Amino acid sequence: MNFDKDIQDNTTIFGKILRGEIPAEKLYEDDYVLAFKDIMPKARVHVLVIPKKCIQDLRVAGPEDAEILGHMMCKISEIAKLAGLDKGGFRIISNNGEHSGQEVPHLHLHLLGGEFLPKF
Repeated sequence: MNFDKDIQDNTTIFGKILRGEIPAEKLYEDDYVLAFKDIMPKARVHVLVIPKKCIQDLRVAGPEDAEILGHMMCKISEIAKLAGLDKGGFRIISNNGEHSGQEVPHLHLHLLGGEFLPKF
């Protein structure tokens, strides 16, 4: 899959990061996803994992997105290890829509850990 056009057309802050217009502390990148440290962390370790295809959120993801979303989920353990979260565990959060607190209209996973996190 080639996401070059999608990346060029992406007007979100994540599009700017994918194009290199805004710097990010990258932990992992491949043809499908990018993982980088959140600049406003909510835990000792807070990594954002984004697909290179701009999918607004899971409410609009369709069967055509199965490959990239499956790839993104399968890479979480590798990204967690790179972030030092493989021993103590981690939490994954995906906010979808304004009621959830989603701020950037580009699907992303929050990978949180490095400390005991509050229970739900």
